[in-house]
Amino acid sequence: MVRIRHGLVVFIMFMLMILLLFPQGVRAQKKIYVGGTMSLTGPYAEDSGAILAAFEDYVKYVNETKMTAPWAAEKFPADITLEVLWRDDELKPAKALSIYEELKAKGILIYRISGSPIALALMDRLMEDKIGATSMASGPYLLSPPKTIFTHYPIYTDHLAAIADWFKENWKEARKPRVAYLTADNAMGKSIELPEMEAYLKKVGYEFLAGQYVPLVPTAPPTTQLMWLKENKVDLALGAMINPGSQATIKEAVRLDMGPHLGYKITFGFCSPSHLQMLLPAMGELCNGVVVAGSYPPLDDINTPGIKFCQDLQKKYRPNKRVTAIGYVIGIIEGITQVEALRLALKEVPLEKLTRADVLNHGFYKIKSLDTGGLSSTPLTYGPGKIEGVDQVLVQQAQKGKIVKLGIWPCHNIYKR
Repeated sequence: MVRIRHGLVVFIMFMLMILLLFPQGVRAQKKIYVGGTMSLTGPYAEDSGAILAAFEDYVKYVNETKMTAPWAAEKFPADITLEVLWRDDELKPAKALSIYEELKAKGILIYRISGSPIALALMDRLMEDKIGATSMASGPYLLSPPKTIFTHYPIYTDHLAAIADWFKENWKEARKPRVAYLTADNAMGKSIELPEMEAYLKKVGYEFLAGQYVPLVPTAPPTTQLMWLKENKVDLALGAMINPGSQATIKEAVRLDMGPHLGYKITFGFCSPSHLQMLLPAMGELCNGVVVAGSYPPLDDINTPGIKFCQDLQKKYRPNKRVTAIGYVIGIIEGITQVEALRLALKEVPLEKLTRADVLNHGFYKIKSLDTGGLSSTPLTYGPGKIEGVDQVLVQQAQKGKIVKLGIWPCHNIYKR
């Protein structure tokens, strides 16, 4: 009996020593997932790889500092550890659906969407399951009606309207400028073809022509499509493309002597998937005059707090394998948004009882003026029925091998919800 009591005393003393040696936050450490699907295979691979890298770096930062951003006063709960949970959906809707069920079964309470095809496949299911999701996709289909995929830049029609506003303000001729679509032959590219978009262009003084499609990743130069623009005397071509499409298009346009500074005067304007931060390094001054709306500050703009944050994260966590794709900025914006939604929800409901609906209702819907350090065109604000985080569009142009800010134009909300 004495031996038993002595052993019990020793055990209790050992446990007390453990409790004293390890802080309460470490002893009571809990875990919560962020992330979702990435398209690491296929045409979005470069951006998706950069987004995943940003999620990983940002989560390390939050876990180590419990800060949500260098400029933010709010702290993430000290006893909760974040973990990135993700899978490669290969930009295949069927695979994305099975991944969603897998990650949901693992307990993920928040999600991300890798592209328009995946958004179209998952948006109804996300709504039914009351899961809020961030996304690098944006389109009118997300507003018919608004569901639970939250965007950090306007839909593509508002991008193109901003370019049209800029172009019209600088138009010098007495006649109406002629505008047409030159856009990707997929869901993203065709999302701009709305009656409201055509009506807006006509309303502000354009002569509207239909347009042409370019494969998402061209296997041959889009000569026929560009010649159609020339034959129809188009002044402004507008479209939604990713960089593999816009690079091939502009390269062929230059060969055909088409551009604002070339023999045939035409301006090409694209939505943000054709980021100048990717176009310029790949093409140099060949892309002079190209206009892109809805994108992000240049990656060397350290006067923007968010860009400096991106650089500091990479300096610390990946000094020998820097990510240069603009997707890194997208990943930081999405990471900040997901973590803020969780932080707000955890203020209302303890982790042990937290549900997907709680993160949606007490998290996403309560995000007001979320500061992204200038990475998004405005701070982000969401709410029930309000899934677009910003109401202004940044417009940039490639000039002499540099990205030049043309200005910020208001969203016209052309698409009628």
